[in-house]
Parts: sequence; structure tokens; C-alpha cells
Amino acid sequence: MESLKNEPQANATAQPDSISAFEHDPRGSSNEPKVGELLPGEAELGGLGRHLGLWSTVALIVGRIIGTGIFSTPSSIVSSVGSVGAAFMLWLLGLASCLSGLCIWLELGCMIPRSGGEKVYLEAAFKRPKLLATTFFAWQAIILGFTASGCIVFASYVVKAAGRTATEWEKRGIALAVVTVICAAHTVVPRWAVRGMNGLVVIKLVVLIFIVVTGWAVLGGAAKDRIPHPTASFHDAFAGTTSSGYLWATALFKVLNSYAGWSNAAYVLNEVKNPVRTLKIAGPLGLGICGVLYMMANVSYFAAATPKEVAASKLTVAALFMNKVFGTAAEKAISVLIAISAFGNVMTVTFAQARVNQELAKEGVIPFPRFWASSWPAGAPGAGLLLHWIPSAIIIVAIPFGD
Repeated sequence: MESLKNEPQANATAQPDSISAFEHDPRGSSNEPKVGELLPGEAELGGLGRHLGLWSTVALIVGRIIGTGIFSTPSSIVSSVGSVGAAFMLWLLGLASCLSGLCIWLELGCMIPRSGGEKVYLEAAFKRPKLLATTFFAWQAIILGFTASGCIVFASYVVKAAGRTATEWEKRGIALAVVTVICAAHTVVPRWAVRGMNGLVVIKLVVLIFIVVTGWAVLGGAAKDRIPHPTASFHDAFAGTTSSGYLWATALFKVLNSYAGWSNAAYVLNEVKNPVRTLKIAGPLGLGICGVLYMMANVSYFAAATPKEVAASKLTVAALFMNKVFGTAAEKAISVLIAISAFGNVMTVTFAQARVNQELAKEGVIPFPRFWASSWPAGAPGAGLLLHWIPSAIIIVAIPFGD
């Protein structure tokens, strides 16, 4: 299938010194630019150019990491391992694991500063057979790169905040509308969509900081009428810890899932200003911000409720926290804010995934590559966004909802 990398380009930005370990293009042609270079036609096909600064790159990482996990998973983690102390150990272990992975991705991203993430690194590592690694990755990225779950979570929290019971198909309709609106915004007004994405990241950070500050106020005795013993969870913090390896493993998986997204900037490096320097700063900063806020938010949650109260409650841990500190009205408010967080997460995932789809189309490994690699109509990968919308819509409509 014809590749798009042979189109002429006058303004390709080469990175001649960006790669040392991999000396040739994954296709094996010595006449083509090296793997670390922007290839012919890449700038035109990218459309928007290098428009993401340091803050936008940090926001891409933070917005991808902070979804709904930190507002709900702490309850299931502490229920699995049995104690607050063990739960904190897992949050620290998960952060350390993600930092280790980030170090590897920083090295690869600085050596090969191109959009595509794993696609680029697999191509460089496995040059033979030609495009085999790219083809396998394309199957995974396109078929499994949907954002249906985030859209469904948004729909569920919106319905909950409205105080009504919706049918499954009403939730499907809301979820389908969400992914459609987000893909349309990224296609038609891409620069405004990025600004909106950054704004939603600010809202997420404000919500988490509010929870953290409120939790420390509770620990200081500011809500003794509602929470008379705010330090109860931290007395004998490891009491009741399970010895089940299975429960520890599943809890660790949930922690790692809550940190997922620290590699998000690597998928869009063609659009990042001064990508090597920006990635070196934005990667550790984005993950570090989330790690600190996650740990402190957990302190706040368990200042307001003991592990037994959390396990017995049918509410998410954030909703339980707001209910115990401020009452039922605040519980509804946090549902709205969690829905906003889910919406922002879907926006961020969609932005990055569309660029990955476009990079795969440039390789010619999917049918009609020129169509899928286009940047019509406003410079963003509109066809790549459509390729992201299709599996997301199918999952939303066809797959039965879980709990």
C-alpha cells in the first residue's frame, strides 16, 4: 500500500543528531531520512505545526492522568488490601513504577522526537520484517483506542447529578453525543479545542486542590461537629492488611490505571515546540503534580471516613468525602465536577489518539492512507478523528453496560 512519506516538503524540520542507537529508517532505505527526522510531507500533513508550548504539554499529561480514577478508586483499593497504610504503600509503588516507565519514554522521546509514541519506537527497534511492528500496533491502536468508557462515565455522573434515573439507551445517547461533540470540536476548531482542554485541566486541578485543602482543615479539627475523630484512619494504619497476593495485585493494577496517561505527550511530539526540551520538563512535572495531589487527596479522604465506612458506602470516595464534610448538596456538586473531569479526559485522549491514527496512515498500513492522513478541514487530523470516533461509537451502542 502506498506510503505518504514521499510527498515533497520544503520546510521539514530535521533532527540529525536526535538518534544514535537506530541508524536507519524502519523501511531500511538509506535514501530516506533517519527515524528521528521529520519525514517529507510531515509538516503539511500535521497541519497545525508546532503549537503546543510547555503548559499545553503538561496539561496533556495531567488531563490524561486525572480522569475519574482518583475520585473513585481509592475506596476499592483500600477495600482490597484492608488498611490505609497498605493502600498508601501501593500508591507510592505505583508512582515509582510510572516514574521508571517515564524515564524510559523520555529517553526514547528525546532520541526520536516524533509523534506516534510506541509506533515510532517499535519501528526503530524492529526493522525486519518491514512494517510488521507498525501493522500490529495499528490493529491495537485503532480497534482498541476508543474512549467509550470515559463517555459512559460522563453520562452516568451527569444523570446522577441531575437526580434522576435514566435508561441505558438514554445514557448511550449522552455518551454518543459527548464523543461526537469532542471529535467535531477537535476537527473544526482545533485551537479552541486545545484551549478548552487546558481550561478543563485547570478545573481538575482546582477540584483536587480543594479536596486536599479541605482534608487538611478536617485534620486540623475544622469539622469536629461532623467528623469528631479525623485521625482515626491513621491509628494503627496497617491493621487488617490482607495477605492475599491476588488482592494486592488487583489493587496495584487499579493504582497503575489511575496513573495511566503519563506518556501522552509522546504521541503528539510533532506539534510540540522545542520537543526535546519541553518533553524533559513536561513529563516529570505532569506526573509529579498528579502524584503529589493523589497522595494528599487520599489523606483527605481517609481523614473524613475510615476504611470500614468507605467499604460500606455505595458512594464514590469523593462523594462520601463531600457528603461527610459539607452534606448532600455537595455530594451532587462533586458528581458534576467528576463528569467535567471525565469530559476533559476524553478530550485529551481523543486529541492524542487522532494524531496516532494520522501517523499510522502516513505509513500506508491502513486502507485509503491519503484520506486518513489528511488534515482537512482546519489543519487537525479530521479523518484520524473520524477513525477514532467509529470504534468509540460502536462500543457505546453495541456493548452492554456494566456496573
